[in-house]
Amino acid sequence: MKRRAPFLLAVEVLAIVVFSAVYDSLDFRIYWLGGHAVTEGSGLYRAQLADHYFTNTPFMAALFVPLAELPLLLARMLWQMASLGAFIAACALTVRMAGRRVPLVPVVAAGLLLQPVWQSFFLGQVNLFLLALVLADLHRIARGRPAGIGIGLATAIKLTPAAFVVLLLLSRRTKDAVTATATFAVCTLLAYAVAPDASRLYWLHTFYDTSRVGVPYISNQSPYGALARVSGGTAEIGGWYTVVPLTAGISGLALAAAWARRGDWLSATAAAGATGLLVSPISWAHHWVWIVPALAVLLRNGHRKSAAAAFVLFAVSPLWWTPHGGGPREYGVHLLLAPVANCYLLAGLAFLAYMALRLRVTPPVPSSGRDGPPRPVPCAAASRAVRDPERVPGG
Repeated sequence: MKRRAPFLLAVEVLAIVVFSAVYDSLDFRIYWLGGHAVTEGSGLYRAQLADHYFTNTPFMAALFVPLAELPLLLARMLWQMASLGAFIAACALTVRMAGRRVPLVPVVAAGLLLQPVWQSFFLGQVNLFLLALVLADLHRIARGRPAGIGIGLATAIKLTPAAFVVLLLLSRRTKDAVTATATFAVCTLLAYAVAPDASRLYWLHTFYDTSRVGVPYISNQSPYGALARVSGGTAEIGGWYTVVPLTAGISGLALAAAWARRGDWLSATAAAGATGLLVSPISWAHHWVWIVPALAVLLRNGHRKSAAAAFVLFAVSPLWWTPHGGGPREYGVHLLLAPVANCYLLAGLAFLAYMALRLRVTPPVPSSGRDGPPRPVPCAAASRAVRDPERVPGG
């Protein structure tokens, strides 16, 4: 793989360039049109753009105002190249947080084969930027440095990274959590200054409205999407469902915070990323780019077979092999199809269960202070299952 990686990466980059030049990526077109519509009152959320509603924050639309001034082709190619740069940065940060010195080229080449990653390019999505912003902040925290701006920006663009703000609070990184919250507030207020009508409509009505998207569609790998497919639609889901995201959020973020307090910010990042996907009512397949730090955790911990199985699952993406056109006959309980149709969801749950079990065999790393970096401790007392001692900041 290492010998062929440069050739594979060159082919992948060339494919992204050519694809960006010839294909009109749907989600990017919606972003671009949103940049046009953001200053036109509440039409940003009332009218469909390219036959779809704009569902991101007003700040996301405001960011696209400069790109909207460019021709669509040029704007799209700049966006896709920037997305590639963000993904390379995310891979580099992940490797550093894992404490491993491995060549970056094979990591990026393998990562581009993952379905959530290449589908982000296919659609022109924003996921890779969010991944890089969050990892940049948590990498700084792992090194004992102040952070929060990246997480705040990511949350202002798309709300799901707010899970990392809660992680900062639970792990006693109070100053960083305040920085992230303040960054989010500033970005939101700037968007309000640019588009007050659209901002009011979004924050008072639109941001929690899931009727604007196809919740039961197979790409929605959240518990809400799976339940909608099983029960026959969202109308069959009662108010009791609120317990599900609350339970997932509390348990998942508590798990992530436990890893953060032990000084393992890579594990905390992967656990919090998976938790955010389980809490959100909409977790499209391309949102699951958090498989990248999760794979790094498995490989660092010596579980190569599990990492290989997870890589194949997210590269092949068998959920698309099941019926997914949205017809009523596709709903209901299908014992054979259900695990395949919800394979990302099940993988996320399995990963969190793995992280919870691993807490029992990993020695804690005491902190040197409330917001300071953790102090390294000997790992000789670790169980035999922990063959690689957990790396600490600066390692």
